[in-house]
Amino acid sequence: MSTLVIDKPGSKPQTDISVPYRVILFAICFLSSALGGTVSTLMSVYLPVVVKDLQGNLPPNEINSISGYINAIFIFGWALGGFTWGVISDKMGRKTALLMAISCYGIFTILTGQMPTWWGVVLCRFMSGFGVGGVLVTTITLISEVWPAKSKAVVIGILSIAFPVGIFSAGLINYVVSSWRSGFLIGVIPLALALIGAWILSESPGWLSYRNDIANRNNPLNKLLSPAHRRELVVGSLTFGTMLIGLWAIFSWLPTWVQSLITNHDAAKERGLSMMFLGMGGLTGGFLSGWLVNLLTLRRSMLICFAVCAGLSFVLFKTNSTFSPVIYAEICILALFFGASQGVLSAYIPQLFSTGIRATATGFCFNIGRIFTATAVLFVGILVSALGGYGNAIFIFSLVFIIGLLVVLFGHKRGGKS
Repeated sequence: MSTLVIDKPGSKPQTDISVPYRVILFAICFLSSALGGTVSTLMSVYLPVVVKDLQGNLPPNEINSISGYINAIFIFGWALGGFTWGVISDKMGRKTALLMAISCYGIFTILTGQMPTWWGVVLCRFMSGFGVGGVLVTTITLISEVWPAKSKAVVIGILSIAFPVGIFSAGLINYVVSSWRSGFLIGVIPLALALIGAWILSESPGWLSYRNDIANRNNPLNKLLSPAHRRELVVGSLTFGTMLIGLWAIFSWLPTWVQSLITNHDAAKERGLSMMFLGMGGLTGGFLSGWLVNLLTLRRSMLICFAVCAGLSFVLFKTNSTFSPVIYAEICILALFFGASQGVLSAYIPQLFSTGIRATATGFCFNIGRIFTATAVLFVGILVSALGGYGNAIFIFSLVFIIGLLVVLFGHKRGGKS
């Protein structure tokens, strides 16, 4: 059995960092990512109340349009933030970028609940997404640099489930706190976490060692776009982006597809159970992803994830014309490999790049696909009509898994233990 590959020369994880410090670091990274998941979903659960408060009573079709618009704005902010904070992390340090990104989404989450106008809310949601995108990049980068290679994949896999844990928490907040303005005060918690982190956390020794060498003080953007890193950038972007686009398409449209299979009643129970199975499968897969990597290697794990996602998408969306309990099992298996892919790819992407451009490159690879996803969210209605219904639309989007599979097969460098 092989474990996750140790990073490139000059960027090896530090072995002199104490275990208690690593535990504290992981806790802060996990909590900041989980709170990012909460902030990301909070507007969706409060949206009808927010629209009524700021816009008055609107018909359902207009609420759906507003929902698509504000979700797209958030994702655009997320994508821009993921790349921008990656650059900041490579230039100013992992600790600085992480704490600033946490503070960013904390402050603008609080401000969202204070806005008297709809446009103010939209601006705050963009900036909240900007901060969340940065946290998801900097936490993975920091963990990948300080954790021992033997357990790195397992730890990153567990970190990958933080975001869906936060999504669950958003529903809990909505259940407990009826006022949307009070609900968005949850932003106080990440602000407090950033203050604690400023006191406890230390800078990544790997990054400090890199920056102390005056020869390495070039602009990370210039190095990222150089011919030496072009291949890894393309491979990383396609690998992560294809999985991301397919995941968002299925996650976003699954409840509506379930409803389209049931015409004789409102399928609230079936929709809810479908999303619960999707969430539980994703959490389980993410948690187990590190052990999968250590058992099969990174490349084989990615091949299995893409192959199963492609195959199950066909089975789920092209062989079910009516609803049956079998659909729950199919969703759960699909979600299991969705979740596993997030942990596997989170371990794989950072180790493609050297210390000086790791965060910048990881931010680019993680977020380039979100631009296409956000654009698609704006035109969901048009896409569904053009592609002949939700089932066909989701299946067409899921074909990107085959592209990802081919990239892993032919674009991934063989050799070593990867």
